[in-house]
Amino acid sequence: MDLSTIRKKLNDNVTGIVCKIVVSHVSVIEMETTKAPYFSSDVNFCPRCGAILPTLGSQGGLACVVCKFEVDVEIMEELEVKYVIEFNTKSDYIEEQQLKSAQSKTDGPLVERRCPRCGNDTMSYASLQLRSADEGQTIFYTCTKCQFKETENS
Repeated sequence: MDLSTIRKKLNDNVTGIVCKIVVSHVSVIEMETTKAPYFSSDVNFCPRCGAILPTLGSQGGLACVVCKFEVDVEIMEELEVKYVIEFNTKSDYIEEQQLKSAQSKTDGPLVERRCPRCGNDTMSYASLQLRSADEGQTIFYTCTKCQFKETENS
C-alpha cells in the first residue's frame, strides 16, 4: 500500500488533525550540525525532528523540546481551535436510566433455576465468599421476573 492510499484511509476514518510528514533519512550528527528543517509537516510538529511542539507560551518564543529547533511563531496563527459541547437530550437520559434499571434487575449471569415464589425458570446469580476460606461460597439467586432472592451455601 502506498503513502497516498494510507493518507486517504486516515483522512476518511479519522477526524481532527491528520499529520502529514515526509521522512528523509538523516544521520544524528547531520541533524545536530545543521539547522535546516527535514520534515514537511503540520504546524503542530517540529519541522526538524518531527516531535510534537509544545503549546505557545507567554514569552513568544517556540522551540522544540527534543532538538531545540526554534520555530517561527507566525506559523501558529493559522491554527484554529474549536470546542464542541454536546448536551444530552432528555430522551437520551430517560433511555439510559431505563437501561440501567433493566440491568440492575439482573444482578449477574443468568441460570436456569425455578423461582419458588412465581415459578419463573430464569434467575440471575452472584457468588460471594462470606465464610472462612476453607468453606464453600454463598450463592445469591435473584428471580428475573419478581426479584425474589434466595441463597445457597455450596
